[in-house]
This record gives sequence, C-alpha cells and structure tokens, in this order.
Amino acid sequence: MNSFSEKVFAVVAKIPKGKTLTYKEVAEKAGQPKAYRAVGNILNTNYNPKIPCHRVVRSDGKTGGWNRGAEQKVKILRKEGVS
Repeated sequence: MNSFSEKVFAVVAKIPKGKTLTYKEVAEKAGQPKAYRAVGNILNTNYNPKIPCHRVVRSDGKTGGWNRGAEQKVKILRKEGVS
C-alpha cells in the first residue's frame, strides 16, 4: 500500500498547468480529508520538479509558503496563468 506521502505526491503531480488545488483538496484526494497540515509538511520536503507543489494553495485564497520562497511561487503561478 502507498504511504500518505506517496499519495500526496501522486495527486499533486496530476495538477495541470494553470490550475491549483488547496491543501485540503489534496488531503481529500489522498484519502485523509483532515490531514491538510500534513500535506503542507510533506510538500515542503519536495524538490522534484515533476511534482508541481507550487500549484497547491491555501483555502483562504492566499498562496501559502513554498520551499523555494513564497514570492517565487506567486511568479510561477502568474506565469502559468493563475490569477
């Protein structure tokens, strides 16, 4: 069976360019709806460019953090067409 981390990475890997999911939505799709904080902690360890964790945002509409810097996250999202 896949670990929760593997499930999170699999969900995030499928987020298309120009789209986002919230941490809560990722947790739900990975099978643990209340584990949205864990999703953030898991994604903070990701440095695989094939897993676009910059496309995961907060439920309140803010972008949230990113292990390569929040400002960089915003720049990449805008470049991809996310407003």
